[in-house]
Amino acid sequence: MAKETNFQGTKDSGRGRGEAPPAARPDIPGLAARRGALEILERVRGGDSLDEALVKSRAFSLLEGSDRAFARAMASAALRRRGAIDHVLGAYIDRPLPKRAARIMDILRLTAAQLLILKTPDHAAVSTAVALAGERRETENYAGLVNAVSRKVGKAGAAALEKAPLRADTPGWMWRSWERRFGPVRARAVAEAHRRPAPLDLTPKTPSETGAWADRLNAEVLPTGSLRLAPVSDVSRLDGFADGAWWVQDAAAALPVKLLGDVAGKTVFDLCAAPGGKTLQLAAAGAAVTAVDISAPRLERVRENLQRTGIAAALVEADVMKWTPTEKADAVLLDAPCTATGTIRRHPDLPWLKTEDDMAALASLQARMIDRAISFLKPGGALVYCVCSLQPEEGEAQAAAALSRHQDRVSRKPITAEDIGGLGEAVNRDGNLRTLPSFWADMGGMDGFFAARFDKAGGG
Repeated sequence: MAKETNFQGTKDSGRGRGEAPPAARPDIPGLAARRGALEILERVRGGDSLDEALVKSRAFSLLEGSDRAFARAMASAALRRRGAIDHVLGAYIDRPLPKRAARIMDILRLTAAQLLILKTPDHAAVSTAVALAGERRETENYAGLVNAVSRKVGKAGAAALEKAPLRADTPGWMWRSWERRFGPVRARAVAEAHRRPAPLDLTPKTPSETGAWADRLNAEVLPTGSLRLAPVSDVSRLDGFADGAWWVQDAAAALPVKLLGDVAGKTVFDLCAAPGGKTLQLAAAGAAVTAVDISAPRLERVRENLQRTGIAAALVEADVMKWTPTEKADAVLLDAPCTATGTIRRHPDLPWLKTEDDMAALASLQARMIDRAISFLKPGGALVYCVCSLQPEEGEAQAAAALSRHQDRVSRKPITAEDIGGLGEAVNRDGNLRTLPSFWADMGGMDGFFAARFDKAGGG
């Protein structure tokens, strides 16, 4: 089980071979990049998401080019393997740090990520770590500890990280939920998949041009029709971005729209629509789409993507629980707010930000949103409910509860492998869609997603 681990003392906590720690100097090469990464970790520890921290961090905003990329890589690696890193650090330090010195733990995590994952030369990682410790009065007395522990971590090497329990990077409540639903073998496979960053997936605007764009981008065509290529630092520089020929969307996230079949000429409500990948899919396929989202900034991102791709859809800034449409829809796609644990490969901060209480609150909201979405449908209309979550409480249990509440109004329409490009392993025994990050392991995996499809009774 992963847990929050803070330390103070060090086992054999001398400065290492009688050496004094390097003095903190602002001109140490690479120190600015480490400052940026450290501020990101501190902001995440304070409750910001990684994406929010990247925007808010002043130290990160001052970086350019390779320094900026390195800072992001350090912070992402430290978050992705935080539990395992804490396990390694625990072998060398044994007493809790006071709260005022929590920054030291972030410095040690950042340094361990460099030494054990990014293969940064020991002298560069250690000297900058000690310099960071010396920059503030509340942490300068820990410079010796940072020096000693960092040297020992470097000496232990990557093998020490690999010896950490596989479940170390996963909070206990998440792991128990996965193990109960998917079994221990699949739970371990999911945790293994989370150790690796996700590839970059694209959805072509025109499906018939998928092969041509695969050639131009040197991308792989996935069985479900998405394009896959290695991650890039700036997506906007890829061929076809400015022309709106495709948009970024994980292969799993592109599946729920497929469950609605041919939507040409149909009225479709896309609820909780931002960032808009599903809106683009629906509109590109000929649907008359109304995209609803409560967040104005996120809805602006949908608008930008529509403009770039030359696709049309109506945008509505509103709370789904308060919005009243002027007409009923032929189909509703509800991509409900969730813990997003299926996207941990892309958002390594999630395990350290989400709690079991968050999941319970979201599950209650999801149930109310499903009830609301059903009321938006014409008789005979279709509802697809989906979440990018691995938690069965937000997926399988939510769908079963909806059927129980509305057994006289809706029926489950089982999903088949043919609906989703032949991906049979993603169809569970109840006829729902369930993808896992461990699927397509030899091709780079996919996000964890759940979707259920319902038909509304003809009587409405």
